[in-house]
Amino acid sequence: MNEKDTIRIGFVGLGTMGREMARNLVEAGYAVTAYDIAPAAVDALAALGARPAAGVADIGAGADVVITMLPDTPHVEEVVLGAGGLIETMRPGSIIIDMSTISPAATRAMAERLASTGIFMLDAPVSGGPIGAKTATLSIMAGGDADAFARVRPVLSAMGTTITRVGESGAGQTVKLCNQLVCGVNLQAICEALALGRACGVDLDQMRAVLLGGSASSWMLDKLGPAMIAGDAGAGFRIDLMLKDLRLTLDMAQAQSVPLPATSLVTTQYLEARAHGEGANGNQALFRVYDRMTGQRAAGASDSQP
Repeated sequence: MNEKDTIRIGFVGLGTMGREMARNLVEAGYAVTAYDIAPAAVDALAALGARPAAGVADIGAGADVVITMLPDTPHVEEVVLGAGGLIETMRPGSIIIDMSTISPAATRAMAERLASTGIFMLDAPVSGGPIGAKTATLSIMAGGDADAFARVRPVLSAMGTTITRVGESGAGQTVKLCNQLVCGVNLQAICEALALGRACGVDLDQMRAVLLGGSASSWMLDKLGPAMIAGDAGAGFRIDLMLKDLRLTLDMAQAQSVPLPATSLVTTQYLEARAHGEGANGNQALFRVYDRMTGQRAAGASDSQP
């Protein structure tokens, strides 16, 4: 019998990332039971073949693996440790894979609690954004028990292409926050380059093409550059979520007495973006901070932008 016919997967959190990741599991042939606080999200996945769940308790009962993809640490703690949570309903030997981006310290604390009941917890946050989630090409960095990781690697392979165990519990979250540090500072550098080039009158599309061909090339410049130049702030990975990740990064750095001056600076710019109503917009809306600072607008930006 095929492993996919025997392993039962629960999935909690069907937002921008989670819905695509769960869809890929269903399309890969896994039996998936799904839950989200938004019934429409559950119904959409059920239409593709998933089983809808009435709540978290329904997810944990009978699942071999439960995946969580939630906005922040308190949401994961509630699902895992709250009343009727996974700690109460999952059986010994089962595995929770938290693919959210949350606090490494909180992750370790949850893993210890779960271990006392015989449940394994892996922290396996992802990088690659909505595009990577949709195309099952996410980079997955996992922390936790090595044997548990080996058991669920085929499941992770249905959602990503770069899958690496980076250490014990909390290590996945640590690496993810370092990833977000690089992304935030890189995006700030792109904003500055575009703002300077625009002020000097160069063609920004042409400049971007040149930069992509040299050492300044990056994922952010490739994927988000066109939207930044066009003034398209449409939601992808939201400003609010990136700000949460940067907050977690700075909390972790403070606990380790590691100064992060560039991360601190870009965090203030994300705060400025949110203060101007950009929180639900995509990461590329960081360039609109530079619109405001320079008094210029991207070519396609609306005069009614915040």
